Order: sequence, then C-alpha cells, then structure tokens
Amino acid sequence: MTDTTNIHRANRLLGALGHDDYDLLRPHLSVVDLIQNELVFEGGRPAEYVWFPHEGVISIVATDAEGGAVEVATVGREGTTGISLVLGSDTMSGDAMVQVSGRGSRMDTGAFRDAVEASPTLLQLMLRYVLAVFTQVSQNAACNQLHAINTRCARWLLTTHDRVIGDTFELTQEYLAMMLGVTRPSVSAAAAALQKAGLIRYSRGVITILDRAGLEEASCECYRIIEDEFARLRLSA
Repeated sequence: MTDTTNIHRANRLLGALGHDDYDLLRPHLSVVDLIQNELVFEGGRPAEYVWFPHEGVISIVATDAEGGAVEVATVGREGTTGISLVLGSDTMSGDAMVQVSGRGSRMDTGAFRDAVEASPTLLQLMLRYVLAVFTQVSQNAACNQLHAINTRCARWLLTTHDRVIGDTFELTQEYLAMMLGVTRPSVSAAAAALQKAGLIRYSRGVITILDRAGLEEASCECYRIIEDEFARLRLSA
C-alpha cells in the first residue's frame, strides 16, 4: 500500500496537525484531482466531502437571485472547505467551486465532524483557521469597496500564485471578473495594464507571473494583511 502521508500533508492545515489528530483523519483521506469548474458544495445543501487542497484554488462565492456571483473567500493549500462543520452547521449560504485546477485530499463530512468533536486540539486548530478566513472575508469586502480594480486584480493574482505550483495557471476573464465582482471589460483593462507594466503575461485564459515583486508593489495592502493573519495563526500558504 502506498504511503500517502506526505501527500496529504502538502495541505498546510493537515501538515500542522499533531500525530494523534492527523491519525483521526488519515484513514478517511483520499487524494483527488481538483477539476476547474467542479462544484465542491452548493449553498444551502449539505456537502458530501470536506476538501483540503494541495495546489489550486477553491472559491467560495455569494450569489443573488439573478445568478450574479462574487467571491467572498478562497481556499488553497493553507485550508479546508469544512468551515461550516467546524462551527456546527451542515451547510453554508454560498457555493464553492474549483477556480484553478490542481490536486487535494478529501474526506467524508461525517468522518470530519466526528474527528473535530472527538479532539479539542483539532477543534482549536480548525477554529484558528476559521478566524483567519473571517479576516479574509472582511478584508475582501473592504477591498472591493475601497480599492481600484488594478490593485485588486494584482492582489487576487498574488493570492492565486501562492496556491499553485509554478508561475503559470489557467484563469479566464469571465472567472476573474466574477471573483472581483466587476465586468469583463474592467478585468480586461486591469490585466492589460499589469501586462504592459511587465508584471504578467495573459493570453487565451492563461496567466504567467513575470515579476512577483513588482506585482506585490502594484497590489493593495489587503494582500499582506490577509497573509500576515494566516502566518500569525501558523496557517500561511
């Protein structure tokens, strides 16, 4: 039998677990592909699995009655989709989908709930992660209201770059517009500005980060605030 311990622990949240807590989860974990556009869970309905990405991005989005959507949080190798279960609920109001493909581990929601209820130390770590996500959600809300599209676009690309392997990943203008809550022409103009500055290359839905340091300078302070909070809680990507 192949030892998948190191593979599962590519997720930083799983990697931060002590041996006893990890052993509660390990028998239930399996390695899976994260496929772009895949619906991880649907708002208002219990999820079948809890996901722990190793690479790639899962986006949690809020939707309106007309089908409009905007991203409220991202889940990468620093975290998990099991936020609601940690807080004692089977459901969340928003949907979650794979935005950038990759790989991850997943387990049955019932097994995850049982493990969290059985271990105070596992619950404590998961609650620290939930606190970091709350910081991300609140900072995203402020950023969407206060900062220009170019700096917001730079921030989102940095966040994604942290959660993939290498400097290139697939991302359409349609998805980026949904993530930022703006129109496709606005995203196109923002990406063109970052490309003209030599920070990225964007062609046919594929983004390559060319100048990471320059992209950080072009981003708003929200990127560093969120990352520092994950680092403070020892959950950095």
